[in-house]
Amino acid sequence: MPTETYSIPLRYRKMENLHIIFWLLKDISWCMIWKPLGIAMIFPTLIIAIVIAIRTRQYMSEVCHNLAIVVWITANSYWMISEFLHFDALPLFGEYTYKHLAIIPFITGVVILAYYYIWWKPMHKDAIETM
Repeated sequence: MPTETYSIPLRYRKMENLHIIFWLLKDISWCMIWKPLGIAMIFPTLIIAIVIAIRTRQYMSEVCHNLAIVVWITANSYWMISEFLHFDALPLFGEYTYKHLAIIPFITGVVILAYYYIWWKPMHKDAIETM
């Protein structure tokens, strides 16, 4: 039985590597409290993550993982902005603060991956996957 091979075109791989640089710059800026650079790095990091998700949509395993990355970056970016703009510790309700709203995209990512592993993958055992 022949084995399918999944390969990433070089121009896509270069874009993914650039994405990692932007992501690291965003998180380093967060750590060092470099507000303008941190906020500026949200845009290329998130845009490239969305482009990667769109380009991998033909493989459910790839698109689900890449969408989880998109919502992870969204949650991470919101959290960073809430700290930069000092509304992270403001009360929202009860013991929850505005920082806790980041849980919404984090959970969205978990739901996307749960959908893939618990429902889609078992129902499509013959589908080509990359994981």
